Amino acid sequence: KAGVHVDAIMKQPRTYEHIVPEEVGNKRRVLISELAGASSIVLKAKRYGVDLTKKSPETREILSQIAEMENRGFSFEGAEASFELLLEKSMGTYRKLFDLKSFRVIVEQRGTDPEPTSEATLRLVVDGTEMLTVAEGDGPVHALDNALRQCLEKFYPKELNHIKLTDYKVRVLSAADGTAAMVRTVVESTDGTSSWSTVGVSENIIEASWHALVDSVEYGLLKLMRKDAGR
Repeated sequence: KAGVHVDAIMKQPRTYEHIVPEEVGNKRRVLISELAGASSIVLKAKRYGVDLTKKSPETREILSQIAEMENRGFSFEGAEASFELLLEKSMGTYRKLFDLKSFRVIVEQRGTDPEPTSEATLRLVVDGTEMLTVAEGDGPVHALDNALRQCLEKFYPKELNHIKLTDYKVRVLSAADGTAAMVRTVVESTDGTSSWSTVGVSENIIEASWHALVDSVEYGLLKLMRKDAGR
């Protein structure tokens, strides 16, 4: 986790490991956090097929972004898919699949219905085409998820069909602020063969959820598209 530990492991793993992890069915894992140093970024990037050095400008930029985002409440230890997207954006290899124009979420209690209805209106630009969808869900995040899928299914039907949201977590970061508290949301998803997690942070729980949801869907789509392309 700490940069000095990762640096030592890169040079001589036996300084921290009494046995090779793979010999007992384990795998070494490098965590990205506010304690991460350049060595952590270099090793993590290498696992994603990106060659960096500790002196690379991109490495310093990524470290700076991580420090700033962690100060705002982000945590990449359990959201490595969001870190991988951040890495791609810093390297200039990120492919943006859609642009958000606007979204609106309404939670409405209708008449004598026992449960309130959540409705999301979403406007995106996908491949140069503006899409507008309205979808309902069991809650505001579910409604946003449904609206996002409706916007994208015309363009990425096969890939989108494999991506399923499996877990959604919310953590209050500043409880003393009451209902104005900063919150962190983590979305876990799967494509049936592998799983990934993404993170969003905001004082608005819907906005935080939206960012985590977008990262999750984008990561899954890009991952499956690369797999189909043999990369």
